[in-house]
Amino acid sequence: MKADQANLLELMNGPKQFVIPIYQRTYSWTLKECKQLWDDIIKAGKDEKISSHFLGSIVYIKKGLYQISTIPELRLIDGQQRLTTISLLLSALSKVIKDPISEMTSDKLKNYYLINRDEEEEKRYKLILTKTDKETLSKIIDNKELFDEDSQRIKDNYEFFAKQISENNLNEVLNGLNKLIIIDVSLDKERDNPQLIFESLNSTGLELTQADLIRNFVLMGLEKQEQDSLYNDYWSPMEKSFGYAKYSALFDRFMRDYLTIKTEKIPKIKDVYSAFKLYAQNSKDIKELVADIYKYSKYFVNIALEQEQDSEIKTVFSDINILKVDVSYPFLLQIYEDYKQERITKEEFIQILKYIESYVFRRAICGIPTNSLNKTFANLYKEIKSENYLERFKAALLLKDSYRRFPRDGEFKEQLIVKDVYNFRNRNYLLRKLENHNKKELVSVESYTIEHIMPQNENLSDEWKEELGESWKEVHEKYLHTIGNLTLTGYNSEYQDKPFKEKRDLKDKNGLPIGFKNSPIRLNSFLAKLEHWNQREILNRADILSDLAVQIWNCPKLEEEVLNKYKTIEKKNIKMIYVIEDHPHLVEGEAMRPLFEEIRKRILNLDSSVKEDILKLYIAYKTTTTFVDIVPQKNRLRLSLNMQFDEVNDPKGICKDITDKGRWGNGDVEVGISNFEELDYIMFLIKQTFDKVSEEII
Repeated sequence: MKADQANLLELMNGPKQFVIPIYQRTYSWTLKECKQLWDDIIKAGKDEKISSHFLGSIVYIKKGLYQISTIPELRLIDGQQRLTTISLLLSALSKVIKDPISEMTSDKLKNYYLINRDEEEEKRYKLILTKTDKETLSKIIDNKELFDEDSQRIKDNYEFFAKQISENNLNEVLNGLNKLIIIDVSLDKERDNPQLIFESLNSTGLELTQADLIRNFVLMGLEKQEQDSLYNDYWSPMEKSFGYAKYSALFDRFMRDYLTIKTEKIPKIKDVYSAFKLYAQNSKDIKELVADIYKYSKYFVNIALEQEQDSEIKTVFSDINILKVDVSYPFLLQIYEDYKQERITKEEFIQILKYIESYVFRRAICGIPTNSLNKTFANLYKEIKSENYLERFKAALLLKDSYRRFPRDGEFKEQLIVKDVYNFRNRNYLLRKLENHNKKELVSVESYTIEHIMPQNENLSDEWKEELGESWKEVHEKYLHTIGNLTLTGYNSEYQDKPFKEKRDLKDKNGLPIGFKNSPIRLNSFLAKLEHWNQREILNRADILSDLAVQIWNCPKLEEEVLNKYKTIEKKNIKMIYVIEDHPHLVEGEAMRPLFEEIRKRILNLDSSVKEDILKLYIAYKTTTTFVDIVPQKNRLRLSLNMQFDEVNDPKGICKDITDKGRWGNGDVEVGISNFEELDYIMFLIKQTFDKVSEEII
């Protein structure tokens, strides 16, 4: 590697061509960055005390990959944004200069810095961008007409500079440009590692997304022909399928799910690139790896962006996405692969998808915390054996207990009847499914208004108070927003707070019936025959709708003897059960027992999701994962906190770094407690690791 300070214009001068590799992202500077650059150039151009302005580095591969020619081809690794922006400014400047300024003319600007004047076709241009950017830049340099399909960002930034430059500031612009200094870094492909240098230049993570870093990691080290082949055959179609505008965010999510499948660990979004590098290092063939990523990306797009061609499958994907349960994607991607490989039938695939939908929705109705779902779905596929695929899947769901449970019909109905559905995030989804179940003529819930049969108005009319009875206030408060009292209507403004019978029999100004009695909405059919609307009828309707809900979001069914078979299989894999008294320093009468009981109580009180796991050598406390382990000792309790040592906030400095020490427990932080006076501070430390685990991306 050769690195020197250089004048930017001198670097651009002379016969050469900077080429942006095909895998790099398109030009992305906005007007904000262009304005900042413009202000810096003008400031340097006006102030004689400023001798130079540092612009950054220009890093390129000078030789090794490419054949020697009359025009040296320099593969740009870093500096695309700066070189492109300066080229746009120079092009705008060349069109304003009429008379020579300090011996600089319009033709000299172009010939020195924008084109190789003795070359033809693509070799003519000093900077070759990717895709549409390349064509747009060449049109600007050649003063050709621009069209709507040309790169908007290139056009906008060029027009910005064109408006800023005038005959009045030409001296300042030229003077400022001549003061631009860069670090000129040329690499030898045979000796230097462009990927390592590229990573160090972008180590802040501010410029490139995880998607950019992964793409460059995969393609940068390849020969040009293989780069072009993999990019055109796999990566470019993948970017297009994600949608260029959403590519980075969606790709990062997809790659997290892909790595979850392949590594059986869930990386954080910000750590996706690091996790991918570790995984890719074990890949024998880069083409096979890219082809596999591309295959799963198509599954991801079909699920997340609902591009599935089969309408039945697409409908279930849509319902799952409405529930915002993308933590299920690792599992969905795996069963999608099994469906595509014909290991399961379409009917089995749809049935599994619907059970996933039911599992998630029932849990939401029952208010079960979602912070364990990412681990549940990440591990679910491992519980399915190739034989009896669907049966094994049903058993896996039915055997989940506690906060991972699949709510049974009784719990689901009970909670649905009393839940505040009106303020429920998935309210429209619930009403749509209830309304359209087994119907061919589907109703669009979004086209209607949610109607409270018993009005929302706290100041109920005398008619409504009489209708609801002596306990009208309690009935109103308890059942107002529940499923029994909600329906759909297109006549909300006409119904207002009218008494029930008027709503039932209402007619419009032309005498046409618009009340519940004549409504085409299925949810209103129960109301047509009623004479009163009170607590009894609200609960009757809620009971009817909850029965329908049980059919829609149904629970898997297995014969007890079949389920017992899987329980037996599960038991074979269950570790030995221990109790507190198995730890000799925690039996009754031991000095550490009272202290342990107090810290144990405080840890379990952190959140209802905290569970205690008594193991042979220590006691673990976990939510989605273990956050603290306690090793009982004779005169103290030794705690392992599941976090990195440099992450812990320890003002007293009592924590110990046990990274790679091989101690019992999880984490790199060790701390001891031997008396009750230390409890508050120890809980302050434990709360940190609990919060860290809880805040992990789901």
